[in-house]
Amino acid sequence: MKIEDEFKELDLIFPIINGKVSIAINRKLYRNFKKEGLDITPEQWTVLSFLWKEDGITQQVLCDATFKDKPSMTRLIDNLVKQKLVYRKTPPTDRRANLIYLTEAGHSIQERAEVAVYDTMKYALAGIDEKGIEEVRRLLKIVFDNLKESL
Repeated sequence: MKIEDEFKELDLIFPIINGKVSIAINRKLYRNFKKEGLDITPEQWTVLSFLWKEDGITQQVLCDATFKDKPSMTRLIDNLVKQKLVYRKTPPTDRRANLIYLTEAGHSIQERAEVAVYDTMKYALAGIDEKGIEEVRRLLKIVFDNLKESL
């Protein structure tokens, strides 16, 4: 296969991997969050979902876990603070760090958010059997790991 032919195939694959699927899933998530009465974004959900697993972690841990830069994470947390879903606390041992904790309101929306995410993924993955889902997961992990190493 000529290099030009390989690039033509990549031109078809790249937009799908890069954005179309992500945009479509985010749109569906927005709709499902609203259907559940939640005023959160998919990006905010990624932060909240980590805090539901481990509350009281640093902004840097959240940056690493969500693959976001510090300014983006600061804006995300600022908005979650305004919505009274999280709060910052400075530990006495390291005044440079901020620990991020869920508020009662942040804890209270977990189940509705999980329903919205489950419904979104169920819809997105309809018609794909478990073997296919595992293969997609495996391939996307390889793509992500390849890119992560180069950054």
